[in-house]
Amino acid sequence: MQRPWNIPSFPVYSLATYLYEAINMNICTYVTPVSMHPKLYCVAVYQNTKTMDWLNQSKEAVLQLLHADQYKLVRTLGQKSGFNYNKQQWLEKNLYLTQWKTLPVLENAAAYIHLQKISTFSSGGDHVLFVFKALQYQSLSANILTTDILSKKKLIRI
Repeated sequence: MQRPWNIPSFPVYSLATYLYEAINMNICTYVTPVSMHPKLYCVAVYQNTKTMDWLNQSKEAVLQLLHADQYKLVRTLGQKSGFNYNKQQWLEKNLYLTQWKTLPVLENAAAYIHLQKISTFSSGGDHVLFVFKALQYQSLSANILTTDILSKKKLIRI
């Protein structure tokens, strides 16, 4: 039997972080909207990552809800460290980037949410919780990538 936190199938996101003219992306599944007015999101970010480092230095990010067809991005964006691997270079080389609201993002994502960091909370666990205000958004497709799809593709174990 699955563990209780693995029973539901969750949406899969990529969080794009920006520092100066550079971009980094990771994979997030611990994401939830927590307020309607203003629209707030909580995103749990793994400790000791480039994403964490960059979020501590900047105030904005783009949360990208991945399209079901983007499951192949998970190996690179979620299983390689930005400290050891240049994800921007890989994304540019493979033509996976486009511009949205003047920011580089993944082409063909199901949705984009431009976020502004409000606060952080660390409980001592392996993730830090970031609270963001949604500044702008765009929905493009309801065909989203989920943890169930990743499990069926044998990219994660549930």
